[in-house]
This record gives sequence, C-alpha cells and structure tokens, in this order.
Amino acid sequence: MRVLGIDYGQRRIGLAVSDPTATIATPLDTLRRRRGRRPPLKALAEIAVAHGIERIVVGLPLDLSGRETEWTREVRDVGERLAERLDVPVEFVDERFTSVRAERTIRSLRLPKTRTEEKGRVDAAAAALILQLWLDGRRGPR
Repeated sequence: MRVLGIDYGQRRIGLAVSDPTATIATPLDTLRRRRGRRPPLKALAEIAVAHGIERIVVGLPLDLSGRETEWTREVRDVGERLAERLDVPVEFVDERFTSVRAERTIRSLRLPKTRTEEKGRVDAAAAALILQLWLDGRRGPR
C-alpha cells in the first residue's frame, strides 16, 4: 500500500510517498501555492494517482497547546476533499515541530542551494517526517 504524506502550508505543500510496503517515507517535490487561490486539489490528485496512492496522511497544524485553529480546520478540509476526490481514506497526524526537525536536518547536510530551494526541501522533509510518524505508529512498539 502506497501512502501520500502532505505538509500543507500557506506558501508551499511538502509531499512524501511511502514505499509499496508502507514502511519507509521518501520526500517528493514541493508544490507552490499562491495566496488567495483555491487549494491545488487537481495537482495533488494527479500526483497521488501517478504514485498509486491508497491512503493520505496530512500533517495537522495544531497550536502549541494542541488545540485546533482556523488554519487547522482549513488543512483538515483540504485533506478531506482530496481523499473524497481520490476515494481513499485520509488520516491526520499532529505535525507540531516537524518543520523545525526537518530544517535542522536539511541544514546539517550543508547543501549549496539557494534559500528558496532549501525551503522547498524543508517542506518535503517535513512531509516525510509526518508520513514516517504515521507509518511507524501503525506498526506499534518494537
């Protein structure tokens, strides 16, 4: 089963996909969003179909105390609409601190890239972290 991980942001959407055994998450490209525009559901659906996605995992941006915000509700709505469009289940994962962890990881690589490309890498890495959290959680403790 292949799973699509999504880090849905206001400017960029980080994406990751699992291997066919749903064990390892790998970052994909990052989609750019335009402010004030509708969510790119068509582009997301095309990516999901191209990778044979059977489930979607979306990072849920809760506030520091774990409560939902207006942005959380918007992200939840996008995830549900995409899942409905693809006729696959969607699950949500607390994404607090995944972007911070992803940024630290990318910086530690010391890659010679521009700041814009680095931000895209961070978003894709955050999506991979979100997806990996979900994948590891369904296997249970080791």
